Amino acid sequence: MKTTFAQALGAEFLGTTALVLFCTGAVVVNEQTQALGHGGLAATCGLVVLVLIQTFGPTSGAHFNPAVTVGFWAAGRFAGWQVGPYVLAQLLGALLGSGIVRLLTTGPSALGATLPAHGAGPALAVETGLTFWLMLVILRVAHSSKEQGLLAGLTIGTMVGLAVLVGVPLSGGSMNPARSLAPALVGGHLAAAWVYVAGPLAGALLAVLADKLLNVSYLLNNKPAA
Repeated sequence: MKTTFAQALGAEFLGTTALVLFCTGAVVVNEQTQALGHGGLAATCGLVVLVLIQTFGPTSGAHFNPAVTVGFWAAGRFAGWQVGPYVLAQLLGALLGSGIVRLLTTGPSALGATLPAHGAGPALAVETGLTFWLMLVILRVAHSSKEQGLLAGLTIGTMVGLAVLVGVPLSGGSMNPARSLAPALVGGHLAAAWVYVAGPLAGALLAVLADKLLNVSYLLNNKPAA
């Protein structure tokens, strides 16, 4: 069934709302109850990504991340005029998700904001590296500009879970400007917000370059004999 661009934007809005609601909500729950633990946070983010790819992948491609959208555009898989509306839908969805978390949160909380553990420089390096691997995985398993299908969902969801598992103690493990900006804006933690925009965007663009080099290498190594 063919979908309209408006439907795709709606899917990005709803999907990013759910992503931020569950991922940052899990952080708040763990702050208040210690019931989930580090592994539980990683599992929550990985599972919600899997579910959202299965739910919205055929409609919008299930980006839910401005860095992923920019990465698909840089890879030549996504039209430039679509980038702005997609990013706007993602940011609005993320803000709604953080707003819901704030309404449900009792007591003081950072609302799941991602904050550098050892300074902005190390956090920037971690976010760049984690997003590089996430975007490279996405480019290798996605169809065109769409993350869809059970295999893609499992692979990308697992990568997200692993990245969160490694990244939470260092940078918060965001890899997503919308996921980080929303709680920073709603909760007033904007001091290091630039790290979670610059790092994921740089990582995504580096992954596009790596993917292109891998494709060129494959073509050269499989060139028909004269």
